[in-house]
Amino acid sequence: MNILVLCTGNSARSILLECLLARLGKGRIMSFSAGSQPAGQVNPHSLTLLERERYDVSGLRSKSWDEFAETGAPQMDAVITVCGSAAGETCPFWPGAPLRAHWGVEDPAAASKHEAPAAFDQAYAILSRRAESFLAAPVETMTATALQAHLNACGTQG
Repeated sequence: MNILVLCTGNSARSILLECLLARLGKGRIMSFSAGSQPAGQVNPHSLTLLERERYDVSGLRSKSWDEFAETGAPQMDAVITVCGSAAGETCPFWPGAPLRAHWGVEDPAAASKHEAPAAFDQAYAILSRRAESFLAAPVETMTATALQAHLNACGTQG
């Protein structure tokens, strides 16, 4: 199962969830992340948090969703958007047939320099709970209808 996590800049939330799904999924799923308007670099607070949590960050980069629309790119089974609702943030829309779910989290990169570490910790904690809940089910063998319902339910958890 291939899951693409989308956000606008692909520097914070989408990177965090990509890493969480990869670690917690233990090979059960393949996770990827991208942005509709990539920032060009992973947010330093994302890298600091992930390094603290002992993730290998050497291959992380902010990338365009165009990479996943090219010939030969992995076909996605599900696309999860993680954009929040603050400041009128617009979530990208992925075309095609994959299941879609929205797991909105406010952008920790929008926090002040002083508040950023706590904002990133909060975003990580929310996404971690959602990823754990998602992966607690046998997602690989669920019907499309059951998987869609499960994706949606996981996105409502705080």
